[in-house]
Amino acid sequence: MAKNQGLGHVGVSRRGFLGLAGGVAGAAAVSPLLAACSSGAATGSGPLKFWDMPWGGTAYSPAAKRLTEAYQPATGLPTAQYQQIQWANFTQTFSAAVASNTGPAVSTGGGFQAFQFASEGAIAYADHLIDTFKKDGTYDDFLPGTIEAMKTEKGYAAVPWAIDIRVWWYRKSVMDQVGVEPPTTWPELLSTGKKLAAQGYYGFAAGAGAGQPIGGQQMLMMMVNNGGGIFNAGGELDLLNDRNIEAMEFVRELVSNKIIDPRAVGYTIDNVNSQWKNKKFVMGIDTPGLDSILGDTSGDLLVMKPLAGPHGDKACLTFINNIMMYSNTPSQEGSEAFLTYYVKNMKTYWQQNLVPGLPTLKSIVALPEFQKQKNKVDVIQDWQPIGKSFAAQATELTPALAKIDSGQAISSFAQTMFAGRTDAKAALRTFQDALSALIK
Repeated sequence: MAKNQGLGHVGVSRRGFLGLAGGVAGAAAVSPLLAACSSGAATGSGPLKFWDMPWGGTAYSPAAKRLTEAYQPATGLPTAQYQQIQWANFTQTFSAAVASNTGPAVSTGGGFQAFQFASEGAIAYADHLIDTFKKDGTYDDFLPGTIEAMKTEKGYAAVPWAIDIRVWWYRKSVMDQVGVEPPTTWPELLSTGKKLAAQGYYGFAAGAGAGQPIGGQQMLMMMVNNGGGIFNAGGELDLLNDRNIEAMEFVRELVSNKIIDPRAVGYTIDNVNSQWKNKKFVMGIDTPGLDSILGDTSGDLLVMKPLAGPHGDKACLTFINNIMMYSNTPSQEGSEAFLTYYVKNMKTYWQQNLVPGLPTLKSIVALPEFQKQKNKVDVIQDWQPIGKSFAAQATELTPALAKIDSGQAISSFAQTMFAGRTDAKAALRTFQDALSALIK
């Protein structure tokens, strides 16, 4: 999964944690002994296990291992041991390990993973650590809204470390050739898209084929950009609200004007990336590391300013990747000490340009190595403050979001919209019915 190197722009969603509750239950069902071992917050001796995912290219994991092994704990606290966990089958890997008390004490992972495991009683909440961050000033170094997104009714489920945002990109050379400017509103997007379509280009890069999560994320981003979302403010499914219907009717208009590639229904990640590379895709919603993913160093791919929806709304879809602590640890004090060290030293990833995602710390954003990356700086400045999560219009992240993010329902919905044969209200009703069955 690391081959695409973009947070979220991969075959299996890196933020979601599909079926984790079912995976844990399944692991426990296979062996009564594992089920018995999983009860309670067991502790043990030995090094603290840190499990990490391949968040970048081949140079990332060796750097993460070095950072982990450079940790020098205070007297009496455990050392840290690094283990990379591949994205393939990572849900089963974590589920089985947690069920058998052989899992990590601290880990990165899917963005909704901490909330899912918290509901199973396997997470050590980070409230004490957050209080420590408030006292030593670390708390104030986090970008607005990042720590707050980790809070649940029972406490902070994790600590944020990286941000994945969906933003609008454009290819300047083709825009100049056609004689159009980057749009700033939805009406301008439609007008510009028509001009690009007349020249054989596509102004809304899209894909909803096998293993391609971007299409569903794009549809949700259009909803939140128009003040809508999957849920209402109370956290109840509310896909049939007027703003969502209006947003999806706009998508249907893009389809009817050939602004979306008719083949997008079946486009895989590789198909989408190829269309960007061959300059057929000229505008579109994608990850903040799109230029890095495509290996484009020409400066021709640029991040737009946020678009204003029909009612003036400006918003984007944001995922906050996080580090979580588990109740099964050799030392809770040790887990917190290691996580503190890790947060305060993870700047090395951005100094070496090892991860395509964005940092959660203001001090890392201010680094000269990060400031050289204009597109990412623009994303932090213009897009991060208006980010909304999968929970929109609600705010609290829940275990149900994992199933939605990685499930087939959202991909099927995107395929329906890109096909353009179903009216928005009917498509949204089918989507809502599918989600109701999925998360009840």
